[in-house]
Amino acid sequence: MSATLAADAALEERRRSGQRVLPMTSGEIGLPVLAELRERLAAAAGDNAYGPVAGGPALREAAAGYWQRRGLPTDPALVVAGPGSKALLYALVLAVGGDLVVPVPSWVSYAAQARLAGGRALPVPIRPGEGGVPDPERLREAVTLARAAGQDPRAVVVTVPDNPTGTVAPAATVRRLAETARELDLVVISDEIYGDLVHDPGRPAVSPAVYAPERTVVTTGLTKNLAVGGWRTGVARLPDGPAGHALRTTLLSVASQIWSSPPAPVQTAAAWALTEPPEVTGRIAASRRLHATVARAAAGRFTAAGATLAPVTATCYLYPDFEPLRDRLAAAHGVTGAAGLVRLLVERHGVGVLPASAFGEPDRALRLRAATSRLYGDTDEQRITALTAPDPLALPWVREGLDHLGNALTDLTAPRP
Repeated sequence: MSATLAADAALEERRRSGQRVLPMTSGEIGLPVLAELRERLAAAAGDNAYGPVAGGPALREAAAGYWQRRGLPTDPALVVAGPGSKALLYALVLAVGGDLVVPVPSWVSYAAQARLAGGRALPVPIRPGEGGVPDPERLREAVTLARAAGQDPRAVVVTVPDNPTGTVAPAATVRRLAETARELDLVVISDEIYGDLVHDPGRPAVSPAVYAPERTVVTTGLTKNLAVGGWRTGVARLPDGPAGHALRTTLLSVASQIWSSPPAPVQTAAAWALTEPPEVTGRIAASRRLHATVARAAAGRFTAAGATLAPVTATCYLYPDFEPLRDRLAAAHGVTGAAGLVRLLVERHGVGVLPASAFGEPDRALRLRAATSRLYGDTDEQRITALTAPDPLALPWVREGLDHLGNALTDLTAPRP
C-alpha cells in the first residue's frame, strides 16, 4: 500500500471519530479546479470512444508545445499520454525492464514499482540539499558493483524538482548524472511533475533531457501544478532516435494491455491546459506563490523546534531532520527513529507526516516529510481566498494550522523538567 495513501486513510478515520487532525501526509494539492478547466472537461463529457493508445493528436501536440517552450524540441509522435504520470512511470519501468536505480530519499512508489515489475530497486544516496538526483559518482560505483554481482540495472529515475525534499538539483549535478547515465548505458526516467512549482520562476529546474536527449524520458502532468489529482492525466516525452522509437513501441504495447487509452474528456481539458493560456499560467503563478509562502513558514516552525532542513525551493514539501534532537527525543519519549516520531505526532497532536523510511531511508533516520498543501483551507472559498490573498499567513485558518504544527513540535522537543 502506498505510504501516502495509507496515512491519509488513517488520518481520515481519526477525523471522522471527532479528533482534531492536521494532515501533512500526501501531495494532494488543496486548491479548487480552475473554472475554465472544469468547463472544458464538462463540455467533453460526451466523448466516450477509446481513441488512440498514445492519446489523441490534440493532446500530444499540446504536450509537444509545452516542452518546446522549455527548450526541449519534441515530436508529437514521441509523446505518450496515460491516466496519470504514476501509471506512465510504472509502464516505463515495465517497458525498460531490468533493475531500477532510485535516489535515496525518493518518492514512495519508485522502488515499489520496480519490485512490482519483477526487478530490484538499487538505492543511491543524493548529495546534500540536491534532492531527486542520485549522486553521480555513487551512481557509477553502485551500478558497476551491481552488474558485477549479476544484477541488471537498466534505468535510473530522477525527480526534478524533488519529492520528498522540496529541493532542486543544480544544473551541474543534473549534467553529471546525464553523462554518467550515458557512460553506463542507462535510460534516464525524469519525473518532472513538479516542474512548474519551482518557487523562483527565474531559476527553473533543468531537465536531464538537455544533457542526454538520446536516453532521457520525461514525464509530467496536471496533478500538481493545476491540482487535479483525481482527473488522472499524464504525458511522457520519449527520446528521438532508434532507442526512443523502440521504447515507444514497447510502451504502447504495455499501455494497450493496462489502460487502452487515456480518458477522452480529460484529454480535451489537458490539451487546452498544456497550451498554457493566460488563465492557466496565472493560476500556476498564484499557486507557486502560495506554496512558497506557506512552506517557508512551516519550515520556520521546524527550525524553531531544533530540526534542520535544506532551504525549500520548490513544491510544498519539507524534509526536516531531527538528528540534533536525538538524545532529547529518546530521553523524553523513547523515540529512536522517524516511525516513532511520526506515531507520537499523530497520536498526541493529530499531526500527520511520513517517516523517512517510507522514502527508502534507514529506520533509524530521524527525518520526516511534511506537505503543506492541505493547510490552505477546508472549503473552496477558504482555498481561493488563500490563493489570492496578499498575505496568506494572515488568514486565520492558515495561521491556526501553522500554530498547531508549531505547538506540536514545541511539545515534543522542549526540554523536560
